[in-house]
Amino acid sequence: MKLLIDLLSWASIVVGGIFCIVGAVGMLRMPDFYTRVHAASLVDTLGAGFILFGLLLQAGFTLVAVKLLFIGALLLFASPTGTHALARAAYERGLKPLLAEPEEPSSKP
Repeated sequence: MKLLIDLLSWASIVVGGIFCIVGAVGMLRMPDFYTRVHAASLVDTLGAGFILFGLLLQAGFTLVAVKLLFIGALLLFASPTGTHALARAAYERGLKPLLAEPEEPSSKP
């Protein structure tokens, strides 16, 4: 049973790390502010969530697990709220999203 918990824990930590790496690359590669903010919010919720779940499995039923649950709850509520507030403030300050150019109708029948 201990081996199964260890494997599940490490798999969760690795998946969380992969989400963090993909989100970091996304923040560098995305074309505008809003898509970068979206990539950052994925790192906060999915990456940190998987890592916290893996650490929670490693901690077992201890006070550390309770603290990890509180950290997870804080991230779950604060991260999307902060991301939304940041994006809304940028939009109200006049930062427009980068939109695709409309396609011109073709002249061929």
